[in-house]
Amino acid sequence: MLTSSRKSNAKKVPTSRFSRLTAIGGLVAKVATNTLIDGAKQWAQGESTSMKSLVLHPKNIALLADKLAQMRGAAMKLGQLLSMDAGDLLPPELSQLLDRLRADAKPMPHKQLLSVLKANWGDNWLDNFSHFELQPFASASIGQVHLAYLENGRKLAVKVQYPGVAKAIESDVDNVATLLKLSGLLPEHIQIDGLIAEAKKQLLVEADYRQEASFIGRYKTHLESEPFCLPEVFKSLSTGSILSMNFIEGISIDKLGNAPQAVRDNAVEQLIDLFFRELFDFNLMQTDPNFANFLYQEETEQIALLDFGATRNIPSHISQGYLSLINAAMQVNESQMIASAKQLGFFTDDISADYLAQILTIFKLASEPLTCDNSYDFANSNLAQRIKTQGMNIQRQQDQWHTPPVDAIFIHRKLAGIYLLAAKLSAKVNVKSLFMPYSKLANNA
Repeated sequence: MLTSSRKSNAKKVPTSRFSRLTAIGGLVAKVATNTLIDGAKQWAQGESTSMKSLVLHPKNIALLADKLAQMRGAAMKLGQLLSMDAGDLLPPELSQLLDRLRADAKPMPHKQLLSVLKANWGDNWLDNFSHFELQPFASASIGQVHLAYLENGRKLAVKVQYPGVAKAIESDVDNVATLLKLSGLLPEHIQIDGLIAEAKKQLLVEADYRQEASFIGRYKTHLESEPFCLPEVFKSLSTGSILSMNFIEGISIDKLGNAPQAVRDNAVEQLIDLFFRELFDFNLMQTDPNFANFLYQEETEQIALLDFGATRNIPSHISQGYLSLINAAMQVNESQMIASAKQLGFFTDDISADYLAQILTIFKLASEPLTCDNSYDFANSNLAQRIKTQGMNIQRQQDQWHTPPVDAIFIHRKLAGIYLLAAKLSAKVNVKSLFMPYSKLANNA
């Protein structure tokens, strides 16, 4: 049985490379037309303005956000990567656009969805289910997720990839990057070539749902008897572009604000401990800290881990470099911090003394919870804001600005998300005690 219980705001996903290129071309033309018209109006009224202010007009920003959200895939992913890497360096208008891209993905129309299901499961695909909900309960940059039931009543979450996303990755990323550069939306000092290459690589991984199923399997081997709950993959109903899993109940972990202090503390403690284990033990990290990817199950007191598409293998030298860096920061050993950060690729030999001091300050801030001998009070520390402010100070030194290693971008993204959650839940956690087993390893190395 097929049902659709909610009103749809669906938009068809452009599937061919030509249609996706046309979408970008049409967007550029509209922005250019708006810019000429608005410029002419202001000139006629005797007002002076700049090309940048015309391009960044709210209606142009709205056009760009809507078109990139409709294209999904690479367009949204590049926006997300830019946002997490360059956030405070970007014009406020572009930051708002990227914020929308992180959260706003339109579902595909039912007709297009049915064609994808038939292509993957055959004409009689519905025979696999007693019920399939056509309206997704979640939509993101790569695909959307549907509720379904097997004949035996088993409840599933079925992740369906948008058509055309995987085949258009290379061209999509290049087209969007060119658009951002030509439009003037991206400041000249922001070098995105490395992020463009990484966006392509990351998207190719995320677009292969068999790879995501493999990541889930690897996590299960690491967390077999842990206070975590992971999805069960139904391989017979999964393909490279459809991933079928058991539906996991729970509440988004950021909704624990009214839970007892001990519950909030324990939830954040488990996630910080998992972060250390991912970085130093597993050499594997789920790098998307979206709160919706962590569900809390009150009855079992377990945390369900969802969405492994953004999982990354962490190279051994990166893992060891961070072990040395964090250990040095905890011990306030500046010379070792400098050596470790240089080894990781955060700066080169010709760095200025002032810029180096700024870099060290932000590392010390990020490691502040590890220098506290007791439970660290995230809510009253104002840590996230202090790190943000320091980051802005660093990025204003454009002549010294250096894009950090790509792996570092994703690692920092995960840690920043955990810190934000800890502050939101007013958690108090002894982070130092969680790191101490690794500190001993670093000292013995």
